[in-house]
Amino acid sequence: MTPRATYRLQFNDVFTFADACAIVPYLAGLGISHVYASPILSSRSGSSHGYDGVDPTRVDEELGGEPGLRAFVAQLRAHGMGLIADIVPNHMAVGGADNAWWLDVLENGQSSPYASFFDIDWDTPDEALKGKLLAPFLGEPYGTVLAAGDLALVFDEALESFTIAYHHHRFPIRPEDYPAILRAGGEDFEALAQRFDAAEGRAGFIEACRVTASMGDRLGAVLDAHRDPQILHALMERQHFRLAWWRVAGDMINWRRFFDITELAGLRVEDPRVFDMIHATILRLYREGLVDGLRIDHIDGLRDPAGYCQHLRERLDALTELRPKEAGRERAWLIVEKILGRDETLPLDWDCDGTTGYEFMDRASAVLHDPHAADALSELWSEVSGRYPDFGSEEADARNELLVRDFSGQLDACARAFHAMTQASLETRDITLAALRRALTALIVAFPVYRTYATEGASPGSDAPHLAQAVDAARAMSAPGEEGVVDLVAGWLSGIGTADAQARGEAVARFQQLTAPIAAKAVEDTAFYRYGRLISRNDVGFDVDALAIAVDDFHMAASRTATEHPAGMVTTATHDHKRGEDVRARLAVISEDPGGWAEAVAEWFERNRRLSGEVIDPADEYMLYQMMVGAWPLDLAPDDAQGLAAFRERLAGWQEKALRESKLRSSWREPDAEYEAACRAFLEKIGDPDRSLPFLESMHGHVQQIAPAGALNGLSQAFLRNLVPGVPDLYQGCEFWDFSLVDPDNRRPVDYAARMTALSREPSLEMLLPHWRDGRIKQALIARLLKLRSDAPARFAAGEYVPLEVAGTRAGHAIAFARRYSSSLLIAVAPRCASGAVDAGATPLPDPQWWGDTRILIPPDMQGTQMRDALKGASSDVAEAPLDPELPLAELLATLPFGLKVSS
Repeated sequence: MTPRATYRLQFNDVFTFADACAIVPYLAGLGISHVYASPILSSRSGSSHGYDGVDPTRVDEELGGEPGLRAFVAQLRAHGMGLIADIVPNHMAVGGADNAWWLDVLENGQSSPYASFFDIDWDTPDEALKGKLLAPFLGEPYGTVLAAGDLALVFDEALESFTIAYHHHRFPIRPEDYPAILRAGGEDFEALAQRFDAAEGRAGFIEACRVTASMGDRLGAVLDAHRDPQILHALMERQHFRLAWWRVAGDMINWRRFFDITELAGLRVEDPRVFDMIHATILRLYREGLVDGLRIDHIDGLRDPAGYCQHLRERLDALTELRPKEAGRERAWLIVEKILGRDETLPLDWDCDGTTGYEFMDRASAVLHDPHAADALSELWSEVSGRYPDFGSEEADARNELLVRDFSGQLDACARAFHAMTQASLETRDITLAALRRALTALIVAFPVYRTYATEGASPGSDAPHLAQAVDAARAMSAPGEEGVVDLVAGWLSGIGTADAQARGEAVARFQQLTAPIAAKAVEDTAFYRYGRLISRNDVGFDVDALAIAVDDFHMAASRTATEHPAGMVTTATHDHKRGEDVRARLAVISEDPGGWAEAVAEWFERNRRLSGEVIDPADEYMLYQMMVGAWPLDLAPDDAQGLAAFRERLAGWQEKALRESKLRSSWREPDAEYEAACRAFLEKIGDPDRSLPFLESMHGHVQQIAPAGALNGLSQAFLRNLVPGVPDLYQGCEFWDFSLVDPDNRRPVDYAARMTALSREPSLEMLLPHWRDGRIKQALIARLLKLRSDAPARFAAGEYVPLEVAGTRAGHAIAFARRYSSSLLIAVAPRCASGAVDAGATPLPDPQWWGDTRILIPPDMQGTQMRDALKGASSDVAEAPLDPELPLAELLATLPFGLKVSS
């Protein structure tokens, strides 16, 4: 049940269960034990990712439905494999006309059986929203849309209801208004109106609706009577929803969204009835043996992540014994999508197997960067851009901006919840709502992690250091005399100072469900696109302030994983990454020669000055150069007009997203068409060999210079991912080089035919190394390592992780460790920051002589163990020899960039 290795597949209407069936033999041959699927339950039609679910009770028909899923799982079982499903308990897609639960709430308001499913505040201070749901889906102000005739009363036969139509959106009319609506059509509709008057309960109402639908064109008179804007407005004023311009959502919204996305509404999964409804189908699929484990999306969006995980684990455990024997009855694998901050660890009491591995992705990247370049690259960035040299300042600015602009309504609701507690005590009743709002703003801006995990009881001890850090920074930001308000709020967050546990629980929940989206939007979707010191360090879950980490820090984290969450996922690419794993690996080489990079960039700025016309922000130009260098295809020549056109098109998609996410010169809310057009024109000019061949030749030359070392870094990532503690995940297609950009570029179709052909040939790693540009070396290395995991699963699932000391001239350029389980032993070493030993245009193999006297020191209790080289030839062809006290890297890494020895 616990995977040995997973392979992430992005399902959609162009890659279905049937398509996946065709590649199962290939995945099995690669060494994968489980497919790790994007959400498989019903999502919005045409969804490319599945995180916009509309019906958790059904398998998505566009993917093949449940029959297609069963056929896919049968193919997996035939190859000894399983399935991990991604589920989304935090939110559902709303708006449109495809979420029956949401439409019922619009129609029936608080009396809807689904009213408690969504996190809606029906009792806001805004009198216009009392008992109503804000529906901010209009493209222009309400009055403008109404006067333009863009809102219309229609009878929707699919929904069997009268509804307000606005483009693809539907807003059902409450049943109480049906008789009046019908009578507006004249005497011909009196009998039908009376039938609605007499309808008892939902069944009678639906039957009357069906009679209405059968009248077809005869309803024209009824609908015509409501074309007058004033009559239509009067009707809408009586509804359970209030239509509004999308721009007011941040200030007025009275329901929780996923981040700031108005078409994704938060769910109250803490309600047992909601939990049961949204998990019924996925738990049935688990019980029937179709699913073997779950990945929980955006765990920090939930009110009580710990309680949720514990309850879900209980439900899974209760079903395990009911599963078919052939599907396995071991404990289900359960992982959570959780971004850990610096010095933050996943709480052990959640009873899950670990995270989705963002923290490993960060460490695997950081350990391949040279820390000595941090100051030089920071200074270069600040000089070029005129912006902050540090990431923390950009993040703080972004947090402040987002709180004011996009989360003002949610911040107000949070402040009101704390204000209700102050008003319950004579000692605190003079603390104003405004003062609380300022204190909360300071705390949220300063918060060092996504959130804390307090409930109605006391806060867990793991919250204390993060809260203390936030309090210190918030006090420093506060106006004189208001530090005490920060302290008061902090006390309530930690469970001190109030006897009303329910009121505290509500206030703390609002705070915790606000800090998480602010962190995500401010960091991942804003500051990442503003701060360009070296964009290889700007990715999901990364500690951007740290350009690099020491090898000892890498070892320490891996050892902790082995102890605390040995079955957690480790990954280096995801459907959410900002740039491909091999883009990051290549850009890391820049940290080894910041001076050479600065010279190259200065030349490009000077050469392209006439094309930028001093219109393009230098920060945007600098990040564009980084992305071009990092993602430049290995087979792209500087005079290849067709290839460059395709590359420019991909870069243009990234560029538009980067400009809008940064929210400086453009944004999704208010795109600056003129500036975006200027940036696109600049890209077209510098990427056109007819206009900029000297620049393209210069950039191509720089790419060729660092590409072998970048490939070496990419191979090191794959090597580490598949050998450290945890379950290695391989994102679709990344067994070849991954030079993808941000989504949707990283979700493009994968050429599996080429990958199948490459794997079937099974050449040695030494034979593939000279042909490294085609990507087969990466695939072959992964396959070899996964074969090792298959041959000795206990060594990886339960084995120790033992850091090994490296001594000698190049000691800081190697990562060496052992994996040991009982008498089974593995010794591994990978290079880092070794570009100085890799010739430009050569193979990604450091010159063996470069290692000099560098050697691995083998602990006494490992010495003498019979070991063989695991990367050369078949196991039967490689002789064993006793492990010496020292392993010289010049010998161990003479023909391959990695060393890997295993015992029998």
